[in-house]
Amino acid sequence: MVRVNCRESRRLRIVNQSHPNPGSALSINWANEHADAILEAWYPGEEGGTAIAQILAGAINPAGRLPLTFYKGLEQLPSFDDYSMKDRTYRYFQGQPLYPFGYGLSYSRFAYSNLELSTLNLHAGDSLGVRVDVKNISDRDGDEVVQPYLNFPRLSGAPIRALRGFTRIRLAAGQTRRVQFDLNARDLSMVNDAGIRLTVPGDYRITVGGGQPGPVASNAEARFVIRGEQVLPE
Repeated sequence: MVRVNCRESRRLRIVNQSHPNPGSALSINWANEHADAILEAWYPGEEGGTAIAQILAGAINPAGRLPLTFYKGLEQLPSFDDYSMKDRTYRYFQGQPLYPFGYGLSYSRFAYSNLELSTLNLHAGDSLGVRVDVKNISDRDGDEVVQPYLNFPRLSGAPIRALRGFTRIRLAAGQTRRVQFDLNARDLSMVNDAGIRLTVPGDYRITVGGGQPGPVASNAEARFVIRGEQVLPE
């Protein structure tokens, strides 16, 4: 994960906030507010120092994404009195995290447009084709991780959103590429409170972008309707 605050000055303040186990979420609120750059290297191995130096020097262009949520503090998480998923993981969390699941930056910038669905009305069990244009709007070649998120109807047990695939593409400066995802019946399903996987009727939203739906990452969105209900095997 890289957070860079670009300025005209070439001076760069780097904060080294050590942690004995960087394989999980960190409380780096102060660094987020004061550092010009944050680089999360996880477990980089013996060549990690070289890789980090090359990223900070701009010799390579990173494009990693967070595999979990960085919360602002423990107060955002409910106590473990039960196994309810409310406000746990990115799929059910209703607050504003420090960094959301799927977040990450690079030295390039990308824009999404012309999101098209194969149909706006599905019957439970049907598949859905999703196509979108991704353009590198910066002057530097770079990689983008394209992520489709599905937002479900407001039903008991339904997640707020769920990642339904991803693909990493490389785009030259100014280049545009058409990216496609094919979502099957299982991709469009959810697990209800009784533990049953099913496709439910209602209004859905699909958002495709460089991160989760919202103002943090560039994205495009469309809505569609599913009619009928189908129970799927576990």
